[in-house]
Amino acid sequence: MLISVIVTTYNSPEALKKCLDLFLLQKDKDFEIIVADDGSSSETKELIEKYNNLTINILHAWHNDKGFRAAKIRNEAVKLSSGNYLVFIDGDCLPFNNFIENHRKIAEYGYFARGNRIMLSEIFSKNIIKNNHDINLISNLSFIKLRFKKDINRLIPIINYINFPFRKIRKKNWRGAKTCNLGVWKNDFENINGFDESYIGWGREDSDFVVRLINNKIYRKEATFSTGLLHVKHEINSRENFSKNDKLLDEAINNNKTYIENGYKKK
Repeated sequence: MLISVIVTTYNSPEALKKCLDLFLLQKDKDFEIIVADDGSSSETKELIEKYNNLTINILHAWHNDKGFRAAKIRNEAVKLSSGNYLVFIDGDCLPFNNFIENHRKIAEYGYFARGNRIMLSEIFSKNIIKNNHDINLISNLSFIKLRFKKDINRLIPIINYINFPFRKIRKKNWRGAKTCNLGVWKNDFENINGFDESYIGWGREDSDFVVRLINNKIYRKEATFSTGLLHVKHEINSRENFSKNDKLLDEAINNNKTYIENGYKKK
């Protein structure tokens, strides 16, 4: 099973480079990467081109910068994908070397997989990117020390317990499932027509996506204790359209939406 990793980015080439470099260290090599670029400058394209001769295929989906349009660029990235399982992450997220391996183990028909993340402090974020640290070499004791120093906000995502028995305990709960770490079968993605491109501006497009999956009887499976990521601290996106997007989400919930017209495929 080929896994297609969809990495969303916008004008953050340093974080994206760190993210891509860590994917090259994956134990499981049966995956491709499609960078979903929401209108970055040429610096991001030039970075991606440097990875051209690798055994891991890295593709680049890009559109003009017309504000925050993550829903649309993710759809465009999926159109370039060849895998039958999709894993969505953000370009400022740093995967451990068992990330692909464990997403593969957790993937199950009838479910999407919701992973989690550790938020990093600004100081630790800069340190880990500038000094080119391999996060796989950070010991558990060091992570505990980082937690006490408040350089990370939690420890649970670093715990590995692939046989965690409560993965389906919240199978109809959409809250907290985000595209910074989310696995879904491509067929299930297509059956609800992907992301709703009506969401313009930061927020709620991923919640809408998850709500429609659940409404279509594709349920939530926790990928915690297996697929944790480190999330680099960055500038907060403008949230001027959040109230509008919130109303769109309420509509999806109240109307029990599954398929949307303004999505992955247009009629």
